[in-house]
Amino acid sequence: MTLHSNMKEGAVAYADRWTTVRVEVDEGIAWVELNRPEKRNAMSPTLNAEMVEVLEALDADDACGVLVLTGAGDAFSAGMDLQEYFREVDAAPEHVQRKVRRDAALWQWRMLRTYAKPTIAMVNGWCFGGAFTPLVACDLAIAADEATFGLSEINWGIPPGSVVNKALSDTVGSRTGLLYVMTGRTFDGRQAAAMGLVNSSVPHAQLRAEVESLAHELLAKNQVVQRAAKLGYKHCAAMSWDDAEDYLYAKLEQSQFLDAEGGRELGLEQFLDEKRTKPGLQAYER
Repeated sequence: MTLHSNMKEGAVAYADRWTTVRVEVDEGIAWVELNRPEKRNAMSPTLNAEMVEVLEALDADDACGVLVLTGAGDAFSAGMDLQEYFREVDAAPEHVQRKVRRDAALWQWRMLRTYAKPTIAMVNGWCFGGAFTPLVACDLAIAADEATFGLSEINWGIPPGSVVNKALSDTVGSRTGLLYVMTGRTFDGRQAAAMGLVNSSVPHAQLRAEVESLAHELLAKNQVVQRAAKLGYKHCAAMSWDDAEDYLYAKLEQSQFLDAEGGRELGLEQFLDEKRTKPGLQAYER
């Protein structure tokens, strides 16, 4: 699956701006494709540095309302590029090593996990090792049934790197996570959905349409309130109940202050006064 081959009339591509990432913005959706198909989109120092730029550019692009992360060819990402990390970077000066690791962490979870816009991982194929970090950092994820997932580090004589174990433990149960961390076994998209690593799994032929439908559903919501809701959910997971209550009330008040649309007032008016919307079944009319 290649983005440019699926471009619609009116779509905007960030042509030739980056060498390892392709970006198109179409109908509010930014399609971000890791583009090293010859390496199954393994994440190199160059790709990591470019993804930092991509996320910054799309954050400032009002045409982007939802970000979809995927990979070129038959892979989402095979993880970290072992040649460039464990051969070339290990021999580099310390300041180079620091930058390489800082860029990787910056886009793969520090920026992506709390990104200002909704994010969806579209897992179209191979997803291994370090790719689990951006996969889990995305708000939502849909996989192809045929996708292959694996934590093969044990087979290379190393434990999973960076925060892969943290990403997995935040998403699936400990028994399931430990099974794959300790054995290096692979699993498919259906199994990933069953264990909660992704939201759902569909045949590969339906994957883009399924993701596009979800993206448009997200775009239809109040973006200020949606951002407050997702950040509240992610941050309060590590808080006590008392701290979470204070934080979530603060997010509620912040969203009302920032929401120029006045979603709370519109929603209550249409539901309570005019009795023409049902918030449990539909969004308020904008």
